[in-house]
Parts: sequence; structure tokens; C-alpha cells
Amino acid sequence: MSETAYLPIIDLGLALQGDYATAGAQIGHAFTTSGFCYVRNHGIPDELIERVRHEAMDFFHAPMEEKLACKPKEAVRGFNALNRTIMYGADNPDYKEFFQIGLELPPDDPAVLAGQPLRGPNQWPAGRPAFRTAMMDYFNAVGVCGQALLRSVACSLGIAPDFFVGKYDRPLQRTQAIWYPPHPPEREHDQFGVAPHTDYGCITLLWQDGVGGLDVQGADGNWIPAPPIPGTLVINIGDLLCRWSNNRYHSNMHRVTNRSGKERLSIATFYDPDYDAIVDPRDLNLPEGTKAFFEPVSAGDYIIGRIRESQKPKAEAS
Repeated sequence: MSETAYLPIIDLGLALQGDYATAGAQIGHAFTTSGFCYVRNHGIPDELIERVRHEAMDFFHAPMEEKLACKPKEAVRGFNALNRTIMYGADNPDYKEFFQIGLELPPDDPAVLAGQPLRGPNQWPAGRPAFRTAMMDYFNAVGVCGQALLRSVACSLGIAPDFFVGKYDRPLQRTQAIWYPPHPPEREHDQFGVAPHTDYGCITLLWQDGVGGLDVQGADGNWIPAPPIPGTLVINIGDLLCRWSNNRYHSNMHRVTNRSGKERLSIATFYDPDYDAIVDPRDLNLPEGTKAFFEPVSAGDYIIGRIRESQKPKAEAS
């Protein structure tokens, strides 16, 4: 394990080969302090990442009319234009566009027919088969990485490595290609690509290009850059895993500010459990004599509630 000024860099290669304890010890330390780390040897080929980057940039550069043809419907998938989301406490909507996909389910799937949120078929832009293939290939590859991470997390908490496997039969994984235009010069001080926030779910896996702009809040409240490091992903936990761990893991504030004068691309994956998975800290080997701080909750109900809050107009959200 090596480190940046604040965030450790963890080798995930052994975990992908079945040695979860070694990575788990390092991940446990990172998640109880900053809540963030980098991982290298994550198993996602450079060629695949480059394909996704190329196809995503080509899509984001397309005419707005083409992009809006696949704006979100019931399953919160497809193209999201500038100013669609606003983080709690923010004065302005996030200055980003993103395209989101999830687990591909047909319209006649029982969960879709029942109206379960976040479920359904993906929406794809017409005439872009290479974009669809690249995004789905990445979605599948990053899911393998996510499982190795969660097995390591389980080891760090002193539970069986396969604890989370049964909670991820049909996960609420959402993968987003996110495009950040340069901030308008006149909005230098009150505009964020993504305003300060914590993530909603269990674990986030982020690839970022070389532009930079991600900041993590330090223990003293100051903002610390999490610069791009070639060959790595940035990993952080969200509020749901913080809750599941009974506050042993730290869900930390972070933000994106793109003041580089260049466009920026990242690929974020929110790797979350099945909708009906019950998140109960009593299941994660609480230290003797420790009470659970949180009641059980459905993973899906919690996440969709947070998503809906982020899409309210500010006057309604406050």
C-alpha cells in the first residue's frame, strides 16, 4: 500500500485472485478514516476504459436534440441534462451532464411490472451501437471489481467474505458517464460540477480522466484534492454502508469543481444491493456490548428516497 497526501493506494490484484483478507485490512483502515482510497490492479482493461471514454465524449458532443431523445423515464436511466440535480444544501444545481445505465431488465420482468423504482430496460441513443456495447462491457467489468471490494470489506468487518453476495443477486448498480463543461468564469465561486455531498448507497467506484477537480473533505474540514492517478479507480463508501457498518465506516463529503478551463469526464459506478436487501447493522458482527444505531431499512427504499430529494427544486427541497 502506498499513499497520496491523504488517500491510500491499495493493490486489489490479490483480492481478484481470492485473497480478500490482505486488501480488507487496508480497506478497513481507509474506510474508518477518510472513507476514500484508490485501487490499482482493479481488473478493468485500459482498452475498455478508453473505448468508454471515446464513445461517451462523442455522445456528449452530439446535438442536444439527439441527447434529449433518451432522457430519463421511470427507471432514472438515460441522458440527464445540465441542472437536473441539486445536492442538499447547495445554492445551484450541479453543472454536469450524465448518461446513466443499470441492470438490464425487460419490460415484462416481475420487478418492472410491479413498478419497483430503478428497475427496467436501459435507454440507448439511436444509431450508437458502439456506445451501448462499451457502456455495458464496462458495467459488467466494474461489477466484478465491486464484488472483490465487497468481499474485502466483509473480511475487514470480521464476517464471511461471501456475506454480501446474497444481497447482490440483482443489484441496483448504476453506472454513469459524467461530462463536466468548464465552469462559466462569472460563476467561479458559487458553481460546482457536483456540490459537496455524501453518496447515498454502499460503495462507489470512480474512474476520472486527467483533468482533475475531485476534492475530499479532511478531518479538519479543509478540502483535499484527490488527483487522477493513472491505472487507478477512486473508491469511497456511501451512507448506506456507513449505516450497515454501524458508523464504523466513514461516509465522507466530497465535491467536483471543474475550474480547469477544459471539459472533464468521469465514469462513476454506484454499486448497491438488491432493492429488497435489508440493511441491518446487527448482521455485520457488531462488537460485543455495542448497540445498533440504525433500524433495518430496505436498500432500494433508502436509495430512491435520496435520489428523489436530489431532483427536487431548491425551494421544495429546503
